[in-house]
Amino acid sequence: MARWKKPSKEEVRELRQILAERARHGALRLPGAVLEIRKSFGMTQEEFAKTLGLTRRQVAEIETGTGNPTLETLEKIGRLFGFSVGFVPKTPRDDEPGSPLA
Repeated sequence: MARWKKPSKEEVRELRQILAERARHGALRLPGAVLEIRKSFGMTQEEFAKTLGLTRRQVAEIETGTGNPTLETLEKIGRLFGFSVGFVPKTPRDDEPGSPLA
């Protein structure tokens, strides 16, 4: 399986800004965020897991939304990208009841 090219510091900064903006707008969900963070560092699941002190399976489960990570794990993942764990105001999605576009 081909590996991703390691991004430059500028690319990581840009990806961090994009993810932060999506989080501010409530458009960032945990599985996708973890996958994007890992890919932005150009790491395989195995490398990412080793960095965080997890197993590859745990990373895979978090990325697919089937895992149940602890707060400590979420903080470790966030710290890699300069994020902290917290509440983000939820904005209605277009397909949710009560949304003006539903």
